Amino acid sequence: MKTSFLTLLFWSLLHVSYSQSTQGFQPNKINNFKLVPLPAVASNPANGWMFGLAPSATWYMGSPENTKLSNLVGNLLYTTKKQWIFSVRSNIFLSENSLILIGDWRYFLTSQPTYGLGSSSPNEVQLDSYFPSNNGVLWGEQQMDFTLIRFYEAVLKRISDTNFYLGIGYHLDIHSKIENFLTEEQGTPMGQFSHDAYNLSHGFDTDSYTLSGLTLNAVYENRDVAVSPYEKNFAWVSYKVNPSFLGSDQSSSTLQVDYRHYFNLNSQRKRHLVGVWAYGNFLVSGNLPYMNLPSLGWDMFGRTGRGYAQGRFRGESMLYSEIEYRFPLQQNKETFGGTLFFNANSFGSKFNGEKLLEAINPGYGLGLRVMINKANRTTIAADYAFGRKGNSGFYLNINESF
Repeated sequence: MKTSFLTLLFWSLLHVSYSQSTQGFQPNKINNFKLVPLPAVASNPANGWMFGLAPSATWYMGSPENTKLSNLVGNLLYTTKKQWIFSVRSNIFLSENSLILIGDWRYFLTSQPTYGLGSSSPNEVQLDSYFPSNNGVLWGEQQMDFTLIRFYEAVLKRISDTNFYLGIGYHLDIHSKIENFLTEEQGTPMGQFSHDAYNLSHGFDTDSYTLSGLTLNAVYENRDVAVSPYEKNFAWVSYKVNPSFLGSDQSSSTLQVDYRHYFNLNSQRKRHLVGVWAYGNFLVSGNLPYMNLPSLGWDMFGRTGRGYAQGRFRGESMLYSEIEYRFPLQQNKETFGGTLFFNANSFGSKFNGEKLLEAINPGYGLGLRVMINKANRTTIAADYAFGRKGNSGFYLNINESF
């Protein structure tokens, strides 16, 4: 049913775009719609190899002279780890950038390991020394199966003729059918799983839970093209309120901050640049269920933490930073490009007494870029990254990491 809905959506958008292509640029109508229905072959450590469709679409909701390019990225994937991944993520700019619509919709039948909380969690499963031996809590790699339904949608209004936007949104996460286990090679559990121990200590169910609430958002959107910026900057501050009367298992609130800046190194070859990204996610009040805690790789496009698997580190507070050097590989063409990057993350957890910045996990790597549409900068990105203590991974995605 979900697949049918997404297919219908893409074909509807495609039909509308062609029906309007000869009528000029119309305010708040789809203009210059371009759909790249790519067959998907992707990869990352959490999902393994992924196969299916990864349609990418760009269009204008007004004249390109005064309206930024809107974009949508979809995924309909099956992975070598027997996971199903359906997602649609979008940034839509209405005519003259009067409104921004930001969407993140997902349906996952998936699995991934969790390693416990904090920045110091080891690769191999063991007992967390913070807890008494008679109340053992596992630390290190623990397997999880679960289903996720996510619906995030925010509407932001432009403030006068500036690049500042204010708005509200709604967010819903439903985790269900959660199962924790160790593989046969790992042996029999010698203590409580991290997920179960944390949830039980905070009064949450271990099989399913819901987070539902409103977001207050402030955005500064100054990038030239959101999917692959060459210059300027972007900032987003989001305060989430999760009241129980809207369906959350417990009331809580969180604060997320996101800042990105692009320093152009050559005015004649704007693809030659340095990008800087700073990201923070913090629990402000109340308690969150385990899988809703700030975690590596669970940002909107899943790009934080190259060098580690999604969910490798988790805690009540998170700091992340990254710097990336991007450069063209051809003298006069833009088809091929390369990147060198370095990132670092840190997590704090009251549950096991680890403070934010007590431990820092670095990641680094290099990548290849292939621009398949120069007009809207649609790019295939392939990266190989390394983290600490043998963590590493290959990442194959659409568009730049940030």
